[in-house]
Amino acid sequence: MKETSNPKSQQLEHSITENDNQALTTNQGLKINNNQDSLKSGERGPSLLEDFILREKITHFDHERIPERIVHARGSGAHGTFRLNKSLKKYTKAKFLSEEGKETPVFVRFSTVAGSAGSTDLARDVRGFAIKFYTEEGNYDLVGNNIPVFFIQDAIKFPDLIHAVKPEPDNAIPQAASAHDTFWDFISLMPESMHMIMWAMSDRAIPRSYRMMEGFGVHTFKFINEEGKMHFVKFHFKPKLGVHSVAWDEATKISGKDSDFHRRDLWEAIENGAFPEWDFGVQIIPEEDEHKFDFDLLDPTKLIPEEEVPVELVGTLTLNRNPDNFFAETEQIAFHPGHLVPGIDFTNDPLLQGRLFSYTDTQLSRLGSPNFHEIPINRSINTVHNNQRDGHMRQQIVKGKVSYEPNTIGGGCPFQAMMKDGGFTSQEERVDGQKIRARSQSFVDHYSQAKLFYNSQSDPEKKHLQNALIFELSKVTIPAIRERVVGQLAFINNDLASLVAKKVGVNVTKLKQPNGSIPADADPKTLQSPEKEPSTKSSDPLSMSNTIKNTIKSRVIGFIMENGVNAKDVNTLKSKLEKEGAVVQIIAGSLAPVTADDGTIFEPKHSLTSTASVCFDALYLCSGKKSSESLLNEDNKPGTLLFVNEAYKHCKAIYFGNETDDIYKASNVSSKKHQDPAIITVENKNADESFIKAIANHRVWELEMERNNPA
Repeated sequence: MKETSNPKSQQLEHSITENDNQALTTNQGLKINNNQDSLKSGERGPSLLEDFILREKITHFDHERIPERIVHARGSGAHGTFRLNKSLKKYTKAKFLSEEGKETPVFVRFSTVAGSAGSTDLARDVRGFAIKFYTEEGNYDLVGNNIPVFFIQDAIKFPDLIHAVKPEPDNAIPQAASAHDTFWDFISLMPESMHMIMWAMSDRAIPRSYRMMEGFGVHTFKFINEEGKMHFVKFHFKPKLGVHSVAWDEATKISGKDSDFHRRDLWEAIENGAFPEWDFGVQIIPEEDEHKFDFDLLDPTKLIPEEEVPVELVGTLTLNRNPDNFFAETEQIAFHPGHLVPGIDFTNDPLLQGRLFSYTDTQLSRLGSPNFHEIPINRSINTVHNNQRDGHMRQQIVKGKVSYEPNTIGGGCPFQAMMKDGGFTSQEERVDGQKIRARSQSFVDHYSQAKLFYNSQSDPEKKHLQNALIFELSKVTIPAIRERVVGQLAFINNDLASLVAKKVGVNVTKLKQPNGSIPADADPKTLQSPEKEPSTKSSDPLSMSNTIKNTIKSRVIGFIMENGVNAKDVNTLKSKLEKEGAVVQIIAGSLAPVTADDGTIFEPKHSLTSTASVCFDALYLCSGKKSSESLLNEDNKPGTLLFVNEAYKHCKAIYFGNETDDIYKASNVSSKKHQDPAIITVENKNADESFIKAIANHRVWELEMERNNPA
């Protein structure tokens, strides 16, 4: 019988469509000469409103989905407060940042970017970190992410980026995943994305919880003080619980066991009084130091290393109240980077400039009205006074016949506010340049910070990043795309590129890159870029191995037990853990009440089959011979050992209580006795305290390669 070839293996790199051999055009049929750069006043100048190509492209993109958000569709939010601990009056006249001790109400929304509202919380993805400050001067929105940089440098490429990462339009596959042809095809042709790719393929993209991830403003903004003096500023939020992640194997299993894992975690932490907190920090750069760095402050694909400009911690963000109604609050909240207060202003970052148009346009589509600001969650705490009237879903009732300005019939009201009375004024900045569609040469270095990030990772973090790239590229069906990505990686680290190339079946050939903006008629395969000497610089704050590891607050500990469990040992350890702020949840063979050795009744929250070790931060195999024997009977043994072995595989703390030797010996842990500081037995001195310390350390990632059983 003649062998049938696999159509997938014969797939062509180039997919023939009605666009074949056709020039790129606008929706009006106008041929586009440059689809890489928005129109600016000079290479580093602000984007211009007259850029009809940018506006047409983003307008179409903003209105492609209704009513779900196009990006950041899956999210969770909470109310809270922001407290200023140290005045920034020296740098900004923003009142909520000027008075030490001042508290400002906030609403914070966390989200994934690529997936739909029904996708899993544990997708490998960037996480949104958006904050609405309800200040006395009006609403201020800081619309950031949990990663300090972004994929692209210019907003005109944002629709392309999202189209590439979204499910492919011919079959709507895959959901909430970047491991497919179109995403990596785009990335392989966009060297500016490589720094962000290092972050996205790292464990930062699979956080343990929203409460354990950093927040960043991404862009460089401006602070302006009462004297009109300007400073550049980068915004940071550092979680007081530390920055922690899960393993990729865990992420995939959590998605099956509890796709609402992050949403549930945030809700339950707040309900239990374990209010999430972040330290708010700023990196301040004097105006005169704008050009002192070896990168451009306006480039959103770059960060400022904390060794060069330390983060000054000046405030505390606390979330202390869950929404009363998810749709009315979390779903209807409308963020916009253009919602400012006096003392904060934009820079000419071309990605930020495009966002200023896009967000209003998106809200008009998603919320269906120019009056989205009147939805309760979006309302300013100030009364709104202006001459805008009517429109769909108008709620504010304004008396009188005046709806214009200037006027005399209304007594000239409402009137323009003087600057001294809090009237907003944009910073006066000289703009002098050719009207041009191009990119500054200061944006050209795409690899130095990607190297910096990779060099800064611990060995386990590097291993996880390598495995992520191998997994993602293994899902790419077109070999030429895999080869181009590896060609990009070769500019970051030769060993990384070689390892990935070997695993995905391609050769390492450095991809030639453009020396500057990409010409509209350029062939990406023939563009040339100078190589720089390999960098060995590193930055400690870029590695999660250096994060906070001194608290177990809100960590979820699974107590595995059966009838005959030792009630005294259980209650003693439970009290110690809860005193430190941890949450104890009982797991048994079924949901039937468990009777302890002294007659105490414990009510299980989970059974061995209704949950999994991936949903817990640590495990305690409860003391008691009868309990231990029951956990190893025919019905319970598979589930018990799966819990223990999987937790061990994922480098978690496991405490074997008194008379649980049989479980210990039957597990994969027994051959590594005393080699793993997170494995606690009753033989350990101060075993309870050792268990608490092991939980605080999060994981023992360093041992996973020694086990030859990577997470």
